[in-house]
Amino acid sequence: MADLPDIPVLLDAAVAALGGSRREGQATMAGAVAEAVDKREHLVVQAGTGTGKSLAYLIPAIRHAMASKKTVVISTATIALQNQLIERDLPRLAEALASLLPREPTFAVLKGRRNYLCRNRLQTADGEAEDTELFDPRQLSSLGRQVARLHEWAEDTVTGDRDELTPGVSDLAWRQVSVGANECMGARICPFGQECFAEFAREATQSVDVVVTNHAMLSIDMSQGYHILPEHSTIMIDEAHELVDRATSVATGVLSERAVNAAAKRAARLVEPGVSERLTECADGLALMFTESPEGRLDHIGDALANAVAATRDAASACVTAIGPSPGELDPDGASDRRLALAALGEVHDTAVRILESFEPALRDRTEVVWLTRTPGRQPSLSVAPLGVGGLLRDKLFGDRTAVLTSATLTLGGSFTALANQWGLGREVAREAAERAAAGRTDPDPGHRDTAGPEAAGTDGSDGGPDPDDDDDGPHRAAGEPRWRALDVGSPFEHARSGILYVATHLPPPGRDGLAPAYLDEIAELIEAADGRALCLFSSMRAAQQAAEELRERLDHPILCQGEDSTGQLVRRFAEDERSCLFGTLSLWQGVDVPGPSLSLVIVDRIPFPRPDDPLASARQRAVAAHGGNGFLSVAATHAALLLAQGTGRLLRSTDDRGVIAVLDPRLATARYGGFLRASLPPYWGTTDPAVARSALRRLSGRAEPEPAAG
Repeated sequence: MADLPDIPVLLDAAVAALGGSRREGQATMAGAVAEAVDKREHLVVQAGTGTGKSLAYLIPAIRHAMASKKTVVISTATIALQNQLIERDLPRLAEALASLLPREPTFAVLKGRRNYLCRNRLQTADGEAEDTELFDPRQLSSLGRQVARLHEWAEDTVTGDRDELTPGVSDLAWRQVSVGANECMGARICPFGQECFAEFAREATQSVDVVVTNHAMLSIDMSQGYHILPEHSTIMIDEAHELVDRATSVATGVLSERAVNAAAKRAARLVEPGVSERLTECADGLALMFTESPEGRLDHIGDALANAVAATRDAASACVTAIGPSPGELDPDGASDRRLALAALGEVHDTAVRILESFEPALRDRTEVVWLTRTPGRQPSLSVAPLGVGGLLRDKLFGDRTAVLTSATLTLGGSFTALANQWGLGREVAREAAERAAAGRTDPDPGHRDTAGPEAAGTDGSDGGPDPDDDDDGPHRAAGEPRWRALDVGSPFEHARSGILYVATHLPPPGRDGLAPAYLDEIAELIEAADGRALCLFSSMRAAQQAAEELRERLDHPILCQGEDSTGQLVRRFAEDERSCLFGTLSLWQGVDVPGPSLSLVIVDRIPFPRPDDPLASARQRAVAAHGGNGFLSVAATHAALLLAQGTGRLLRSTDDRGVIAVLDPRLATARYGGFLRASLPPYWGTTDPAVARSALRRLSGRAEPEPAAG
């Protein structure tokens, strides 16, 4: 790499070309990323909002790709960041660095095959879903119009990428013209193989320096063996706090009457009627058992439900057997029907197998959890998901490549330990270990031990913080455990000067029957003091809608509520009207980026613990407790801390921003676990005095009350 400029030179050139200014945290992070890649050691970096972390990992990524002549993969959680990287950051950066490097850096984006229009599927789309009996005529008429529009778009599009279709179409319509990776017959057989949009996208990634993808694609690449991503040994994982949830989602199987019926209809085109009809009957049997089984997590499966699942498994297997092995060269239509049928049947069969096998071990030894969901307006479904994905990530992600994981929120309770354990990284190898050895010290534990974690935050007892080593295999790093280091490069924001964390300790603890009148009064008074400009985040849609409905009658400020328009349109209107307020739920917490005077107040109605009846969270808590850990803090409090940090992080989006974060849940200040949660937030100036919070908001809105006259 001697013939390439050093990281500081490249960073300074990029910052100057992009019209920015040098940031110490950015420079520190860029150097650490480059060092980690050179040493092939995993790095976890917390970089607060405003640090410029994208440049801090993109520049080392580009330099390493050019020096090693190997592609570097960038993975993100959200479409917004993926588009930002590929449409803005990388083009500008490539141009800025071109004169300093042997050539201009190259890059491409890769999404799942389902995101690209399939020309072969398009030819068979007739505007009707396979389960048409589930939809009313108006829906089907709309579906037909949307599919017709997709036919027109197919004549003009260059990429076939769904994200480029404006306005978009429904998921149901898109499914009629796209296929998943396991449904694709392959370019060799497909009559449109030489015109395949997904193949074009994949080919474009084979010889570029940087490939941008997403956590879902990364998880599929790891777990399902498709190996769609180009060969690589280095990966940058942005929005790393989302990695576990996205990997869990990919690993979750769902068994429903609709899925079984769809598989049966696929099979009916290829097998004797009696074989496929058996599977259709199983779909009816499942539907009946779902109505008679308890909703929620299933620790035990009744004989009737188990028999229905087993019958579905066997019927799907019989269909696969009847279809038989590939006869060799097929006509395109036959090959397409075969692949679609086998994919649907395989998913039904494998999910049924997982469900049944999950109940075989003793309760404390299980690695998967099963639950039944009944949602109004939707068919019931049986889901199965892993209790954890740390093993998958450790073996398939960290085992054979160097990973840099970064986000603005990675320390929970002041420690990296919680997320590192979820990722399967285990204990951090502290930088001080070598220094201690050189100095002749004999500390038995050279690993990382946090001093600002839950214990230091004042927790104890049943709600107290776990020892950072609780989930480790012992005082020493286990053989084969990934080596990693952690770094917090801070934030350019002066949180204590820019933001106030106000906890409303005078309010009662939140109840389960909607927002109490005292909470609505508090929200109204805070919004009045701020003259609008409020992002109000609620733990449920019901609470958000209740607050919006009642406060519209009491306040003279425009109140926008999630669900009334697309999130993007709501955020745009909120940013344009400084007196407006935006009410939403957890899904908004990571999608709002509104710097400036339109947002000076963030209200959180309650600590966002998972619901007590959440099947996956409750099962994970129990599993931790069964092995001697603190299930509440390891799962529920960690979940709440992450969401709370992400939600309150909406306040300061630029160095000029000022405002108040109001948490209405008094437990943040009074409960034993409150210290752990507060240690997960930036160091805002804190108060429990409502008069102080309102006075600050009035000053920010230019409506401060005049000082009393002297004398």
